[in-house]
Amino acid sequence: MAFSSTIDSALSRHQKTINSAIRHAVMKVSKAETHSGVVNLQPYYGQMQYHLGWVDEHFSPAASNPGKLLRPTLLLLSYEVAGAWGLAEEKPCRSDYLRRALPAAVSVELTHNFTLIHDDIEDGDVERRHRPTLWKIWGIPQSINAGDGLFALSRLVLWEVLDEGVEGTIAARLGRILDHSCLTLSEGQYLDISFEQRDDISVSMYLDMISRKTAVLMSCATEMGAILGTRDQETIDRLRSFGSTIGIAFQIRDDLLGVWATKAELGKTQAGDIYRRKKSLPVLYALEHADIGDQQLLRNIYQQDLPITSKEVDDVLAVFTRTRAREYCCTVLARQCQRARQVLSEVQPNAGPISVHALGDMEALVHFLEDTSP
Repeated sequence: MAFSSTIDSALSRHQKTINSAIRHAVMKVSKAETHSGVVNLQPYYGQMQYHLGWVDEHFSPAASNPGKLLRPTLLLLSYEVAGAWGLAEEKPCRSDYLRRALPAAVSVELTHNFTLIHDDIEDGDVERRHRPTLWKIWGIPQSINAGDGLFALSRLVLWEVLDEGVEGTIAARLGRILDHSCLTLSEGQYLDISFEQRDDISVSMYLDMISRKTAVLMSCATEMGAILGTRDQETIDRLRSFGSTIGIAFQIRDDLLGVWATKAELGKTQAGDIYRRKKSLPVLYALEHADIGDQQLLRNIYQQDLPITSKEVDDVLAVFTRTRAREYCCTVLARQCQRARQVLSEVQPNAGPISVHALGDMEALVHFLEDTSP
């Protein structure tokens, strides 16, 4: 590999460009709409800007964590690996070639954020990124509406690929992929919510759910980026597969950290998923493989109305130890990482140093999952 990369460099290389494009897209619409009538729409768009971390609850400028921007980064990396439509070869030292793919990258990130707003409402989460969630400040009805607005804006932004020279047939294909991904994602959210009230959820059912809820938008991102970068269908298929595989891997890693987080993992509380009674992969595997007594113990703890005590957390962790739930999750994670590496090994960089660098960034993501798994 001509370029070595780390997770930090992989996620930061296009971060400034992505952030600038997202801000431009949102501010362009908000400025146009807030000056087009006699009513004041600034608070409406201010709610979106608050969720994105640009303002505080009084709509004053703020600098909050924007998140990893993983999905738009995956889209741009796939675009580069696939060949960037030959533009990267013409401008190897400049970022102008990214313009063709930036509307799609912004669209995917805004789609992701609309789902986060709705997720916070559906899950009753009162904090996100160490700040009160949108619904906690402005209420559920306004927050639903703000999420809907971000979704509509994500679709409007996507069509700006036409202004960057993308053919209409390709733009329509991108729109279809995004719409289908949103439907699949909603299916996954339905399953996730319905699973909370059931005690018959299997590991295979859970893996199917996260392939819809978590992995589909990453798969969407890598497929869209590849389509914008090349006409070669094999490359497009492989990069789509990489997105799906890496999406499942990220969720499994999150499940591991939700139980066995270390102090080094920011934003995670040790055994946090147990305290929240989240039916993640470790507990579902334990329920399938524990003896009858341990199965009943887990069900009693996860079905009770009272808050879980530290003693009960220890009891759950003991069941996890007896069933080797952590080892199983690590095995599944390693298997997903192996698949992702295999897919990348079959992708041929198509734009010289730019593509090679992007491929190295993708490998860094896989390495991050492998090296930091508990």
